Amino acid sequence: MKRRILSIALLAAMCAALLAGCGQKSATWKVTCPWAPSGVAAMVSQQAATKSTSYSDTITLVAEAIKGDAATVNTWVADTKANDTELVFVGEGLLSITSILDPAKMQFGYEDFVFVENLYSSIFVLSADAKLNIGSVADLEAYVQQGTEISVAVNGATSSEAFLAAALFGSMGAGDKLKLTPYQSAAEAAQAVARGETQFAVSHQSQILETYQQKGVTVVCAFDEGNIENGPFAGVEGVGQHGYPYFRNRCFVMARAGTDEKKVAELKELYGKILADAEVVEWLQDTMLLEVDTMSVADVEAHVENVKSIVNEYKDIVAG
Repeated sequence: MKRRILSIALLAAMCAALLAGCGQKSATWKVTCPWAPSGVAAMVSQQAATKSTSYSDTITLVAEAIKGDAATVNTWVADTKANDTELVFVGEGLLSITSILDPAKMQFGYEDFVFVENLYSSIFVLSADAKLNIGSVADLEAYVQQGTEISVAVNGATSSEAFLAAALFGSMGAGDKLKLTPYQSAAEAAQAVARGETQFAVSHQSQILETYQQKGVTVVCAFDEGNIENGPFAGVEGVGQHGYPYFRNRCFVMARAGTDEKKVAELKELYGKILADAEVVEWLQDTMLLEVDTMSVADVEAHVENVKSIVNEYKDIVAG
């Protein structure tokens, strides 16, 4: 009789465990990157998706990279509802630049999203044609004081890179001498300076690294508060410590507004574990030359407002 009671108790425990497991259904979340399919964000998103199954039994991330920018996000907002298993990247390019320069392009606002996590931070750098022998902020200031025309290669006419260049040279009093030369991709812009097409370029660190190693360019400064701390450009001066404006390039993972808070918290926790993974941290730092930079909602809003203030101040230089 005792054995029978024990068997019944064991069966009941197993059923309870199975029922509990049924409450945690597995969900696949598609993560749309509305920028260059082979760009930095798309590559990092794919890495995060690959790692997602190592840290969650209930959430699997699937990375999708397509071209589109504002148009893609417009469609995403129109087609998704709260609690759809869809995520999208949004950054300062849309929230702070397009929203001011071309608001008609955007059929959405910040209120259409709920923040999950910042995928990474990129500290942009200014590179110079090696023949100019400019290797520091002081060298750059001396060059600007000569009053000659300044040409800078950037990724797109109204990109983050374009505004960083405008803010730096504009705050040095050379806005009227500045010529921004837009290219179709950040990689093309980074290569242009080494080919002698421009005197300077603003780019991700990873995109100028090969040219720098071949001694085709010098890396003058970083668009950050302090010096770069890690990687091949460690020690490069941050413009912020000289009083010049700057912002980091960031990539926000967003869910549709109204999505269940518990789901958002689970996703944030998952991204937190992925971004703390030793292999991911090493890959981001050593291969991509990016930084793990997890953020709060308040951090995101402060970033968006900082970039907006820079756009408002220097939009006449960029947009004409």
